Amino acid sequence: MRLSVLDQSGIAAGRSPYASIRESLALARACEEFGYHRFWVSEHHNNDGIAGSAPEVLLGALANVTRSMRIGSAGIMLPHYAPLKVAEQFRVLDALTPGRVDLGIGRGPGADRQTSYALKPAMVDHPLMVAGPDSFVGDLADVIAWSRGQPMSDDHPFAGVRAQPLGATAPQPWLLGSSALTAQLAAQFGLPYRYAYFFHDGDGCAEARDAYRTTFQPSRYCARPLANLRVWVYAAPTSERAERLFLPCAHWRLDRDRTLHRPFPGPAELATRTLSAREEERVEQLRRTTVHGSAEVTAARLRRLAEEFAVDEIVVVTMTHDPADRLLSYRLIAAEMGAAPVNMHRLLTLVESIS
Repeated sequence: MRLSVLDQSGIAAGRSPYASIRESLALARACEEFGYHRFWVSEHHNNDGIAGSAPEVLLGALANVTRSMRIGSAGIMLPHYAPLKVAEQFRVLDALTPGRVDLGIGRGPGADRQTSYALKPAMVDHPLMVAGPDSFVGDLADVIAWSRGQPMSDDHPFAGVRAQPLGATAPQPWLLGSSALTAQLAAQFGLPYRYAYFFHDGDGCAEARDAYRTTFQPSRYCARPLANLRVWVYAAPTSERAERLFLPCAHWRLDRDRTLHRPFPGPAELATRTLSAREEERVEQLRRTTVHGSAEVTAARLRRLAEEFAVDEIVVVTMTHDPADRLLSYRLIAAEMGAAPVNMHRLLTLVESIS
């Protein structure tokens, strides 16, 4: 089973969003040393808790600070963009780091309704676009063809249009989702699929798993069903310390449930909060679905999840107020699950050179 990372460039309370982007670069370099297979970054907009608004730009920097680990998007929110432009961006990225770029594509907005309108006003203003059918399936086909350097059919309105720079390699397309509908679409296209287990605490993942595996059609992109699972994870030297890392995440997610996009809280913020009985119940639910504990406990739970959902890879999502806690969590998980030994002196030198 492979281990990978999803980083959202979380904004910690009391710290600059600029720092979040620099910390993402440092984390990627460290995770490569830890032995993680890939490092993906997300797209969110108008969010005071997440600084990662432009994964295609951040990936250019990640290409420069990593050497062998795969890098990619999780994902590009395709409804905001023209497929040709997305394909061109990722072909440039692939030229910078040939053969290790993943183009993860999502259908959701990654933003509220007003912000989505600000990102692409023409989609709302044009009466035919509002009344017309959803264009996502066609746009998905186009961005894959252009990013892979494949010609459009003669009857395609953009036949003859190519996404430069063309080369010997191409980005690997993935489809991201949390429902059986997107899973079936990934299976139809023969794409690798990423289950967003962390988004709905596992709800719907079993149905998505079954839909994907039973309807998968082999393609030039993927010969067999290939899936991974995104999971909130906190590992620490003791279970008590892991619980202290989990609680700020639980509060941050309570805010998200209320559509309040606030910075990730630290000890000072938590000390001023009181929870209602309903919120306490929600925290208890999150405690059951968030993987946290000692390295041994977290590794065992991750292996069980991989077996339960029949995935080839676990993608770890960890957000903390102190970057050192996040770094230690990723190191403990990798070490417990058999990643390569880490040269700590080299690791610290690399991280300090970026941050």
